[in-house]
Amino acid sequence: MLLSAVMISLSGALTGCQRTPAGMVWIPGGPFIMGSNDVDAQGLALQYGLTKPWFEDEHPAHTVDLPGFYLDRNEVTNADFDAYVKATHSRVPGTWRAATYPGGAADLPVVSVNWYQALDYCAWAHKRLPTEAEWEKAARGTDGRLYPWGNDFTLDKANLMSNQVQPVGLFPQGRSPYGVNDLIGNVWEWTADWYEPYPGSTAGSKDFGQKFKVVRGKSWTVGFGHQQQDEVKRIIAHESRSSYRLYFDPIFGFNDLGFRCAASP
Repeated sequence: MLLSAVMISLSGALTGCQRTPAGMVWIPGGPFIMGSNDVDAQGLALQYGLTKPWFEDEHPAHTVDLPGFYLDRNEVTNADFDAYVKATHSRVPGTWRAATYPGGAADLPVVSVNWYQALDYCAWAHKRLPTEAEWEKAARGTDGRLYPWGNDFTLDKANLMSNQVQPVGLFPQGRSPYGVNDLIGNVWEWTADWYEPYPGSTAGSKDFGQKFKVVRGKSWTVGFGHQQQDEVKRIIAHESRSSYRLYFDPIFGFNDLGFRCAASP
């Protein structure tokens, strides 16, 4: 009887493992804190010449209760996207400049794909783009941490300020609580959602509405030219927080913007 019980338990455990699609991790359902109540009391963002006040579009911090979902452990790579291109005869990313990706770039995140290309890839892979809330929960867990690795910012936890993209998974020290790689650093990532105010927000922006798609995750590019070095690091620390929101027109792709896929059970 004891042996039978052990075998049943083992069989159940193996079945649970097999239910997780290859290359993905399981993000359990339940509540988490999304957004932030912090305020840029010194007006640093505007002093640094940035286009929006820090924290404003992250207000208010609020509880979101999500069902469980799967998320790609790594960003979609050039090799992944190449399989999709060959199977569907779809347009190649702008950075390839040929029918396939450059030599030695198989494990780099695919970039220069617009939101619609990312959406099509996920559908082809029988997946979907993660919602903004799903992305943030995967990054910060249920303890409200500022960064996937904790509350203290250090540059060695992610591919930041390197001025070049790196193969996926090179920064295991920066993994999220669920084991997801590169949620911060390497490339920005498309999400499914339009850039809209959060429920209860008093922020007003001409950019809100169904015009821009939210991207998350900070990239390898510095992107600042006139600030002092300490100011640049402060900006990067701010934009590397798991709750930081950026947005782009979905018809455009950029050389530091990629994506990963999610899936429902």
